[in-house]
Amino acid sequence: MALGEFTMFSWKSKEARDREQREYSEWAFPHGPQQRTKLEALLRELRPRERLEFMMMGFLTSKELYERYLKDLGSREAALDYMINEEKKYKQILSRKDITTYLAVVLADAEVDESCAYPSADEIRVNIAELDKLDKKGKK
Repeated sequence: MALGEFTMFSWKSKEARDREQREYSEWAFPHGPQQRTKLEALLRELRPRERLEFMMMGFLTSKELYERYLKDLGSREAALDYMINEEKKYKQILSRKDITTYLAVVLADAEVDESCAYPSADEIRVNIAELDKLDKKGKK
């Protein structure tokens, strides 16, 4: 299922919907349920007052955008710069602070292997501060 796909009036079979959901889950969490559990715990530690559903939406949106821009722009630096400084399409969903927070988690997630050993929340906060420095237009 692609970002923003609306499926209320989907004419797909149950098998096709199930297959798409399975493929999306495999993309989002290639190391399985353990990865999702650890990622959720990290997000809860970073933002204890936010609802997990909103945090997961922000993470998955950021992951999809980052991977798209990484492919299109060809480098990690260009993808990060574009997301932090140019991306306006999702500003109703993600503020600039959200983007740097979720990008820091996306970058950590990209480095995770089968052990699902994520950096600590404090390490992620250091990475968020580094990403905030890339914001050329100021925080909004």
